[in-house]
Amino acid sequence: MKGGSGRRGGRTRAGAGRRTVRARRHRPAAIAGALAALALLLPLQAALPASAAPPASTTSAPAPTLHLSAEQAGKGGTLTVTGRGWRPNALLTLLICGQNMIGGTNACANGDGRAVTTGPDGAFRKDIPVAEPPKPCPCVVHAATVTGAPATADAPFTVAGHPVAPLPQEDAGGRLSVLAPPRLEGSSGLLTWFGAPPQRRLVITVGNLGSTPAKDPVFEVGTSHGVYAPQWEERQWQGTVPAGRRQRIELPVELPAGAHGDYLVSLKYGGKVLVEQPWGVGRPWGVTLFWILLCVVVPAAVFRIGMMVVDRVRPREGAARTPGGAARTPGRPVRTPKRALRTPGSALRNPLRMRRGAPVSDAAQRPPADPAATLPWFTPDTAPSATTSDPSDPPRAKGST
Repeated sequence: MKGGSGRRGGRTRAGAGRRTVRARRHRPAAIAGALAALALLLPLQAALPASAAPPASTTSAPAPTLHLSAEQAGKGGTLTVTGRGWRPNALLTLLICGQNMIGGTNACANGDGRAVTTGPDGAFRKDIPVAEPPKPCPCVVHAATVTGAPATADAPFTVAGHPVAPLPQEDAGGRLSVLAPPRLEGSSGLLTWFGAPPQRRLVITVGNLGSTPAKDPVFEVGTSHGVYAPQWEERQWQGTVPAGRRQRIELPVELPAGAHGDYLVSLKYGGKVLVEQPWGVGRPWGVTLFWILLCVVVPAAVFRIGMMVVDRVRPREGAARTPGGAARTPGRPVRTPKRALRTPGSALRNPLRMRRGAPVSDAAQRPPADPAATLPWFTPDTAPSATTSDPSDPPRAKGST
């Protein structure tokens, strides 16, 4: 029994050893097969999600739409507009536009437009008045978002009684686009400091994106100040912009005389605003200085002229009075009557002088001096007697008769 069990145990160990050797021999092959299977499965797993995923267009939000209660209505009527597929709680504007709104909102009846807010589901319903747009039909009802991501939709509509005209043909000339930021070149001179019109050159670099060259393009240059609308002026550039090429263009810009403050220069081509460039204009301080000097110099000149007139009219302070009462100016001879010049014996001593009327000297014109004015001062006790007496008479005592 023991020998049989020993043989059986030896066979079992030998079989186990042979199986271990076979497993070791086949292990590299098994590993290689597993790696090959993984290499084949990985591309399939990466491709399955992409192929199983539905296309993006099917899961994206539907395009916004408009539905009208009527296809035609006359001016003054009411039109009900219904929209779906819009962004929730979005603010929209509803306008009736002519020429299929080719020219933008300039072709719409902006004064009769309405605003509406969409609901949580992106739908709305709004009544708008029927108005005639500034451009002829074909017309559309245009809806557009005011804030957020831009979204628009149009619905054909006919305004009864409104003119109908064919759509304008697309310009065969080149399509110009600005390729570089604009700039203003030039400087102000001395005359601008005194109120002359400020002038600059608007320099832009444009490219022709069309298939035909643009020959002598006509631009519109506008200047605006504050909240006012731009004042547009046509500026034609002499030259040709070849198709697919770029070109540097300079256009003159001029402001009114005495302009100052913050201005905005705009450039338009083909009804589209291409660029806007701010322009800060300094104050013409020379004009202010002129008015200050005028307010100082003119009153001073008027005061000086008035003083000269007063000086001419008023009499002199040292003027003397003649016997007739006329004022006498120093240095000017006084004319006296001939009777006052005739003294006893003057005609006999100087007859020729009287006949010829020669001028009389100042000594002759002066009246004779009073002898009493030339006497020295006397006290009442020592003053001479007013009556004359004989020198031989003896002096009388005081109080004697």
